[in-house]
Amino acid sequence: MSNEGSGGNKKLLGKLLVIAVMMFGFGYALIPVYKHLCEVLGLNLIDGKPEQVAKNSQVDMSREITVELVSNVQGTLRFRATQNSVTVHPGEMTTVVYEVVNSVDRTVKAQAVPSYTPQEVTPHFKKVECFCFKEQVLKPKEARQMPVVFFIDPAVPKSVKTVTLSYTFIEAAGFDKQASN
Repeated sequence: MSNEGSGGNKKLLGKLLVIAVMMFGFGYALIPVYKHLCEVLGLNLIDGKPEQVAKNSQVDMSREITVELVSNVQGTLRFRATQNSVTVHPGEMTTVVYEVVNSVDRTVKAQAVPSYTPQEVTPHFKKVECFCFKEQVLKPKEARQMPVVFFIDPAVPKSVKTVTLSYTFIEAAGFDKQASN
């Protein structure tokens, strides 16, 4: 009886080895099939992977736009941009930093509200990361630097040479500091 079990195990091992080799071969064969499929579909490849660059993220090096950074505050916070302006090319990813300081001895909750001028730039100003996406809770005497990562869509009208990005930081009325602890 032990001879039959041994022969059955050898057959099973042989089948498993054949399956493993076939799986490896199939995986290996997928690489050229994948590349050929991308070529047929017109997808660009970078290091064997499809290039995923959206058309509106192409940088227009022939144009420059000055982005003026303005900050306002309602409440007890101190709030400012760390620079007055930045020059960008449409489509170019840019990071600017704003600084907020809670100068009082209590926790403060606030929300930043952005605005843009000229108004025609609003649909073209694309924020990727921004502190304005959520409320900010600042502990007593806390200072924080907060980045804004953005680009201006190259479809922005060619007449736009200057954009003003303005944030108003508004302290939440009636915020109970005990709720944040």
